[in-house]
Amino acid sequence: MILNQIVRNKTSYRADISSEKPLRSFVKSISWRMIGTLDTILISWLVTGTLEMAFTIGSIEMITKMILYFFHERLWNIIKWGK
Repeated sequence: MILNQIVRNKTSYRADISSEKPLRSFVKSISWRMIGTLDTILISWLVTGTLEMAFTIGSIEMITKMILYFFHERLWNIIKWGK
């Protein structure tokens, strides 16, 4: 069902007022990742007992998940279902 929406609406997709601009998705990615990364750092610190390792894990996680979230958000912006 969702894939049908993507394929069917891909050619007719136009940005409209209900559509988010990429910059907004990017800023949302950063703000959410800050919260998520603090959580990851805290959990990593509790598990490893090493603050340096916790920050290393948190740094890698922050970058990869921001990129994944941005593209996830842009894909969902194309899908008309539920709007």
